[in-house]
Amino acid sequence: MDSLEEKTVKRETIFDGKIIKLVVDDVVLPNGATSKREIVKHPGAVAVVAITPENKMVMVEQYRKPLEKAIVEIPAGKIEPDEAPELTAGRELEEETGYKTDDLKHLVSFYTSPGFADELLHIYLAGDLKKQANPLQADEDEFVNIVEVSLDEALQLIEEKVICDAKTVYAVQYWQLLEATK
Repeated sequence: MDSLEEKTVKRETIFDGKIIKLVVDDVVLPNGATSKREIVKHPGAVAVVAITPENKMVMVEQYRKPLEKAIVEIPAGKIEPDEAPELTAGRELEEETGYKTDDLKHLVSFYTSPGFADELLHIYLAGDLKKQANPLQADEDEFVNIVEVSLDEALQLIEEKVICDAKTVYAVQYWQLLEATK
């Protein structure tokens, strides 16, 4: 087979919500057979690796309904329509943690689950953090506890499965590499 492309011949929107859209595509496979693909359409998201001058990573503890538990994560959020990812990163950092920065460096972008979703996540490193007296307000349905942890504490939280999402594990491993090169 030269081409692995699956040609969409029909698309049906099953759900169109506030954050995601679910579509079902009828596709023609490379061998000529047909199949269905369930696809989650997502506007994209950002996440921020934020390390304080005291060498603590700023994270948030948040209840995640799909997991039925609270986990600790790096600040993150959905990109709004026509918003540049870097602007989203700065906004989400301030809304979720009360920290602001004018120093954001793009680290990496990756698809979170390409087997069924098109979500592209952009991760930024925030430098020169400044705690705001009057930070932006969090979304009305968002409740978080701010957590600042050392690298050793973050590694322990991974071991305890309190940190258990890919973006945050990536952030901690990135931090670990930074520390190893000092």
